[in-house]
Amino acid sequence: MTTTPLARRWTTFGPQFLCLLRVVAGAMFLLAGTSKLFAFPVGMPGGATALFPSQIWIGAVLEVIGGGLIVVGLFTRPTAFVLSGEMAVAYFQFHAPQGFWPTVNGGVPAVLYCFLFLYLSAAGAGAWSLDALWRRKSVTATDFAENR
Repeated sequence: MTTTPLARRWTTFGPQFLCLLRVVAGAMFLLAGTSKLFAFPVGMPGGATALFPSQIWIGAVLEVIGGGLIVVGLFTRPTAFVLSGEMAVAYFQFHAPQGFWPTVNGGVPAVLYCFLFLYLSAAGAGAWSLDALWRRKSVTATDFAENR
């Protein structure tokens, strides 16, 4: 199969789109947590917030902290792995008992987040992240020390 010049050029943007995917997913996840903890931008049904120390409260804390770390790209791989697990638990504990199909049981977001975070745990944060900045600085410091 022959690729067009446009298709070849488009594929060069993969690293930037990985970062965009990470930032948007992290921001949406963070907002899901702030809705449960602080009723911002909107509260849970009935305007309530999650009560400490309920399982929903623990999940919301993971969503706020983990979502923030994912947005800035700090500790991305371990954070994404934990968040993937959180979404798997959310799906199987809360959605799956309501029916087999995710479109019926309301579990589509949980499934998508689960696999998106699993992907980020393998792919990493990308070039535009604190992880990459930290990695560059440590390599530069190591190179400097070895060349003295």
